[in-house]
Amino acid sequence: MTIATLREKLNVIIFGTDTPAGRLFDVLLICTILASVLAVMLDSIAVINSRYGAVLFYVEWGFTLLFTVEYLVRIYITQRPLRYIFSFYGVVDLLSIIPSYLAIFVAGTNYLVVIRLLRVMRVFRVMKLVRYSDEAAFLMRSLYSARRKISVFFLGVLVLSTVFGCLMFVVEGPDNGFTSIPKSIYWTIVTITTVGYGDITPDTTVGQLISTLAMLTGYSIIAIPTGIISVEMMAEANRDRDARRPRLVCESCGGGGHAANARFCQFCAAPMTGGKDESS
Repeated sequence: MTIATLREKLNVIIFGTDTPAGRLFDVLLICTILASVLAVMLDSIAVINSRYGAVLFYVEWGFTLLFTVEYLVRIYITQRPLRYIFSFYGVVDLLSIIPSYLAIFVAGTNYLVVIRLLRVMRVFRVMKLVRYSDEAAFLMRSLYSARRKISVFFLGVLVLSTVFGCLMFVVEGPDNGFTSIPKSIYWTIVTITTVGYGDITPDTTVGQLISTLAMLTGYSIIAIPTGIISVEMMAEANRDRDARRPRLVCESCGGGGHAANARFCQFCAAPMTGGKDESS
């Protein structure tokens, strides 16, 4: 077996899912990724770390070396190395091994290897779930269409938070925990979003009144982004339905774009009884 033939076979196995070997490789890869993330999570538990820290350390480095070799093999066997390196999966594959090496110089960064979970997205290819990408694209188009409305909404919330924050800073002051305007804005955002950490609380009557208004404001605006996105999703669904709807072409003038139930041509007013489907 020549080197070129070996590279072709490895390329089919590692990058493809149409063969039993390719599907088996991806399944084993996903299981290995999950096992490596589980090892990191267990290592973060103090009781387990005190007893099995050394074992988990070597296990994690074993996974890291394995994924490093796999990454280098992917670069070697692909016909377009740069295309893979700068692709989504290529970047994720690289980021999944960097934290372990970075931990040599910066303590604690090894826990960032949980980014390997992004590699589990290959399960969509293995389980033939790519057909659901249309639904994901539909959601992304809806979010993109609503981007200006959402931007205006967040800008309004930011302005409102700044106003409330300045008021609380003036009314409560540093004695009650509002040591600066930025920290007061932080308190306002936490209050408006109904999270309420409780690390800062107003003590004066006026401050409590302002906080009540902020909380009521939060309840009032919390549904706005949902409404914006819902409207855009309905509009996107209508656009998709219109795009799939048959369009007729007038036989008299050749004008197209007529609805399936059109009775007259919108260009020449001729009857559409003999109109043809644009797709035909």
